[in-house]
Amino acid sequence: MRRTILALLCSVAFAAQVPTLPPLRQQAEIQQEWLRLRLERNLPALMRKHDVQMWIVACREYAEDPVFFSLVSPTVFAARRTTIYVFFDRGTNQPIERLALGGDSNGGLYNVYRDPGPKSREIYGDTQWQLLRKLVDERNPKTIAIDISPTHAFSDGLTVGMHDKLIAALGPEYKDKLRNAENLALEYQELRVPEMLPTYRAMMEIVHSLISRAFSNEVITPGKTTDEDVVWWLRQSVNDAGLGTWFQPSVTVQRKGLTAGDNLNRKKGIVIERGDVLHTDFGITALRLNTDTQHMGYVLRAGETDVPAGIQTALKNTNRLQDLTLERMRPGRTGNEVLADVLSAMRREKINGSEYSHPIGDHGHAAGPLIGLWDLQQGVPGRGDVMMLPGTWFSIELQATTPVPEWDGQQLEVALEEDAVLDEAGKMSWVLRRQTAYHLVK
Repeated sequence: MRRTILALLCSVAFAAQVPTLPPLRQQAEIQQEWLRLRLERNLPALMRKHDVQMWIVACREYAEDPVFFSLVSPTVFAARRTTIYVFFDRGTNQPIERLALGGDSNGGLYNVYRDPGPKSREIYGDTQWQLLRKLVDERNPKTIAIDISPTHAFSDGLTVGMHDKLIAALGPEYKDKLRNAENLALEYQELRVPEMLPTYRAMMEIVHSLISRAFSNEVITPGKTTDEDVVWWLRQSVNDAGLGTWFQPSVTVQRKGLTAGDNLNRKKGIVIERGDVLHTDFGITALRLNTDTQHMGYVLRAGETDVPAGIQTALKNTNRLQDLTLERMRPGRTGNEVLADVLSAMRREKINGSEYSHPIGDHGHAAGPLIGLWDLQQGVPGRGDVMMLPGTWFSIELQATTPVPEWDGQQLEVALEEDAVLDEAGKMSWVLRRQTAYHLVK
């Protein structure tokens, strides 16, 4: 009994240390409101911006279009058999008509379109495509957008099977009206609404809290704990907190004689020792949003009370690269333009580093402009040519490599990643805060 009570108290203490999100039912209510705002506020503006009068999103269970989960209620986990959503612009000052052929109304946000037969019957097979043709004929749109893109996965959700069915249903009469919805689908998934930011900031508090505990004596005993032990502590903590993740966390170790590159070829976990520099890449998923964070830690040697000066300088260099990046991220600039500008400024300041920032939100590596890739520092064709838009969230991901005198000049790679927002006024700022000091293991 004593052990049971002790375990319960430990559980309560754990829960108290980690910030929490609302219960699932309340989370769903919050998400439903976000969906309403995106459909009523963002979608009409984007359809008119891209001169699209009708947008058709058609997909099947187990082969959902990437945009599907940004268009449905939080209680919808899959397409219903075949689900077809039709969005029709009835004109200026008119709301966008939202029609569902398959599935339900998503809490009243769509009108369910059915044949005049029995209302309880699920439309299926040829009947569904005949209804689509009837719906399109009634509205006679000037343009019909479909999700096909050779560049962006977010806009390429119409499978070959669905495309063939769609073309057969619409017939040759509509062939010249079809166009790829590349930028419409991309930007709809990319853009947030301001009402989403407080919840996302709370998620970032959880991330920072878990990393600070992972890189502390609560989890790490120098000379005993391995990097893999810390990885699985993070995974278990995420699970225990009722959260999800979109990638396996990583923890890497650098020390004199062991560089960041050496970690790529290791086969077993590395025991964390005093004097080690630690790095983690960690993200969580909640309310269909994703985070992405990289922080650094240091294990104090016996007698040390702070991080050696050379290792602190390495972090400051990466912080400076963060400054250079945020200063150059402005609406109307492409990812490749920002990349070139940042790298030029980095060279002027004699920082040895690389830039590979990306949008984040509905997906971890989300829709919007890429600002480099770690192995493409000359620019990213296509995906880097996308312009920055107000209302986009970014993971500012980059690294600077600095020689450390305390390691006889060996290079130390300090990679940081912190989520930031390009707000509706076109200003860049951190969602929460950035790391400016190492997490310390004593």
